[in-house]
Formats: sequence, C-alpha cells, structure tokens
Amino acid sequence: MPSSTSSSSPQRPLPTIPMGRCALLAIAVLGVFLAIWEIHWRSQGAHGSYRNSEGLWAIQRRRIDHGEGADWVFTGSSRTLSDLQLDVWQQESGQRPIQLALEGTSPLRVMEDLAKDSHFTGTLLVGVSPNLFFSGFEFRKDVLDRYPRETPAQWSGQQISMWVEPYLAFYNFDFSLFTVLKRQPWPKRAGVQSRMDVRKLFNLDRDRNTRMWAKLETDVAYQDIAKQVWMDGFVPIAERKPEEIERTLRNRGKQIERAVAATKSLQSKGVEVIFVRHPSEGHYAVSEPMFYPREDTWDVLIEKTGALGIHWQDHPELQGFPLPEWSHMTAAAADRYSHALYHVMKRERQMRVADRL
Repeated sequence: MPSSTSSSSPQRPLPTIPMGRCALLAIAVLGVFLAIWEIHWRSQGAHGSYRNSEGLWAIQRRRIDHGEGADWVFTGSSRTLSDLQLDVWQQESGQRPIQLALEGTSPLRVMEDLAKDSHFTGTLLVGVSPNLFFSGFEFRKDVLDRYPRETPAQWSGQQISMWVEPYLAFYNFDFSLFTVLKRQPWPKRAGVQSRMDVRKLFNLDRDRNTRMWAKLETDVAYQDIAKQVWMDGFVPIAERKPEEIERTLRNRGKQIERAVAATKSLQSKGVEVIFVRHPSEGHYAVSEPMFYPREDTWDVLIEKTGALGIHWQDHPELQGFPLPEWSHMTAAAADRYSHALYHVMKRERQMRVADRL
C-alpha cells in the first residue's frame, strides 16, 4: 500500500501568479502610502532636512582628521547647536566652524577626545547648559561611541541616506510611524512611569548648521508641548532625598574636575578654550540655578580653567532674544545672537591680551 507521502500521491497544482505584476502592484501601493505620509507632514509645516544622525556627526568630526583641525570647533548641547549660526560666524571670522554640539548631551567627552587628538590645534567654543554640563548626562552617547568604530556598512548607509534626506519631509526620526504611535494617549498602566519624548525642534543642513523649525516659532500649541517636555518629571531640590542631593553635589564636582583636566590638556597644546553660557528662561530660569548655582558651578569652572568665559547675563548685547520654548532661539534671533556673541567674544579676548601686557 503506497505511503501518503510517496511520489505517487496526487499533487495539487500551484496557481500561476504573474510575479512581475504583483511586484509592480506592491511598489505602487507603497508609493501611494508614502505619498500620503509625505503630504500629511508637509501640511504640518515640515520639509526635507538632514537627519541629526550619528553618521552625520561623524562626518563633521572627521574634518579635523582631514586637515581642518586649526579652525573653529563648536561643542556643547542643543543651545550651541541651534543658537550659533555657522554662516554668520564664517562671515565674521573668515572660517566656517565645525559643529560638534549634541542635544541633551554633556560636551565633556568631546572635549576629552579633542584633547587627545594631535590634529586639533584650533579654537574650541564650549557651550555650557548647566543641567547637562555639570551632570555629565549623555543622551546622545551612541554618537560618541560610534565615531571611532564606524563600520563600512554604517558609513555607506549614511551616504545613501543623505541622497534623499533633503527631499523627504517624513524622513525624520520624529515622524516615523512607531514614534507617532508611541506618543498617542494610550491608557496608562498601573505602576508604569512614562516620560514625554522630545519632539522635532530643528532643521539641519549637511554640515549640521541648525535652525529652529518654523512651527516651533509660530505655533503656540506646539511651543506648549515643548515646554511640557522640559518640565516633565521635574522635582524641586527641596523635595529630593538628602542622599540624592549629596550624589548630585559629588557628581557636580566630578564634572568640573573633568572639564578642568580636559581644558588644561587642550591649552597645553595651544588650543584656546572659550566657555559660553547661552540664554535661557521660564522653567530653566528656576531649575538651573536651583541645582547648579552660578557661584558653585560656572564661576568655579572659569576660575579653575583660566579660560575665557562669556555668560549671557553679563552682557546686555546677549540679552532679549526670543526663546519660544525657554531654551532655544528663533532662526532670525540666532543670526543676530551669533553676530553679537562673536563681537562680545572678540572684545573680551582683546581685553585679556591687553591685561597681560
């Protein structure tokens, strides 16, 4: 008796499928959905912009290794990234800076990296956002980890991505489908805490010159979302546990010592380090002095490093710029601020030289 699995068993014929037509249909459906997604985000005021990716940062970092290490370099957090405009700085100084600032991230590891790099002999402007600089927090830690170990596949993927980034509004981290789904008002589960994610704030050029997204400048409701993100999870120092406050104070001192060591190392090879405290207001006018008082942080940093320090509160020219969500400037204000900061810095440098004569 033949087995049910033997070759003599009757076989059901497979249907003939026109694979070429199926492929074309799938491509057409995909194109329609992508077009709908693109039209949706364009209607929200978005347009093509380079992604603030690890690979884009690595490209700028390599400029130092490829012969531009004697020029201006910017590092810091998001205020340095968006408030300092490379076009304006180039017009004033004759050099286009290398922008290495990273949002939500302390610049100390970048300083330490540049201190060890023999190719870097230029001028380093370091933005100081107190809650990041003096805590050592690194939201973009992956960027700093990837640069020295970037694989050929990662490099080529970045190059391919940059071909389409300026032309597609939806090709932004904040607009991905799963990111959009995640921030919907889903029912909260008991015992599970969730934090609000930072929304899109900026548009980037190929060399990471960054400007505030126009929607954030004009849409009050969107400004309120950004403000809610900044306040999310904030607990005043008076409500913190004593051991938590003690850890904050110890870590604050540790970060200052890191900054001093990196600055001294940079200065020893002829690099001029300039620290800048950019404007902030609203929630940050309360939270930053609460945890990182100027006299215990900024003043100590400048005294111990001996570097030039420019604090916005000390110079009328650096005040009065609009900050729609308390922390970053509008695009037009950033142009004016960059111009003003450059001339304040130039004057302060000249005064330091005169004092030494």
